[in-house]
Amino acid sequence: MPDYNFDCIAEAIRYIEAHRQQQPSLDDVAAHVCLSPFHFQRMFKAWAGISPKQFLEYLNVEYAKRILHEEHTSLLLTAEKTGLSSPSCLYDHFIHIEGMTPGEYRSGGAGLQMHYVYANSPFGQVIIASTDKGVSYIAFVDRSKEEALKTLQKAFPRATLCQQADEHNSRAAQVFQLDWDDVGTIRLYLKGTKFQLKVWETLIKVPAGRLTTYHQLAQSIGQDKASRAVGSAVASNPVAVLIPCHRVIRSTGCLGNYHWGPERKAAIIGWEAAKAAEPEAHIIPPRRDKSRKI
Repeated sequence: MPDYNFDCIAEAIRYIEAHRQQQPSLDDVAAHVCLSPFHFQRMFKAWAGISPKQFLEYLNVEYAKRILHEEHTSLLLTAEKTGLSSPSCLYDHFIHIEGMTPGEYRSGGAGLQMHYVYANSPFGQVIIASTDKGVSYIAFVDRSKEEALKTLQKAFPRATLCQQADEHNSRAAQVFQLDWDDVGTIRLYLKGTKFQLKVWETLIKVPAGRLTTYHQLAQSIGQDKASRAVGSAVASNPVAVLIPCHRVIRSTGCLGNYHWGPERKAAIIGWEAAKAAEPEAHIIPPRRDKSRKI
């Protein structure tokens, strides 16, 4: 994985968005994150594949509105149209969701043996926890590993936790490390109501680089008036990024809230849009831009 500090990327995004009207230069942003313009441009492009200015275009409200308009028909139909050559095939063909039994749901994971690992991602370190049936939990490590582990324990208070790699958490970690060679099928074993599982299953149909709204999501599950309930289900997503709740934005085109912070949501949306726009539609390779402008 490229050598970059996501905290630096997030701070740059925060600064660019806060000073959008002033159109900050490359030198301005680089100075804000205490890097030389050359080093900052090189680091940002290694991460996103495009210049900071191009990246900001993907976060523009008008761009978001256009994408939403294009997706207005049907999320499922859109997923069918993408084809296997698109990075969206991850969600349609490589992730399988299974719900926990009602007993396991109510018991807080009593009797479950859960293995967890820490892994790096383009958006910061994550903790990934899995049972013998699949991945049950992914969260960003924003403070410390100890705090992240405590939060996992609160989610499954009666499960037995062990820091150990297994088939399921290793495959998920492979995705976060941008290695698709032998990823196979990723199985998710989730604690959720039937309604939540339905929303999450529909979410994985939203292709990478695309966006939807809470209302469109509600329409896709046949419950037009359930936007508020859909929003609650999206917010309770237990598997960061693999269930792409970051792709749900407001109908106005504004990105809206995100459990892991607005900068991270902007980072993931812009990063995915940049990768999906690449000619080969692969996830990793950066494009070269000789311009020094933002």
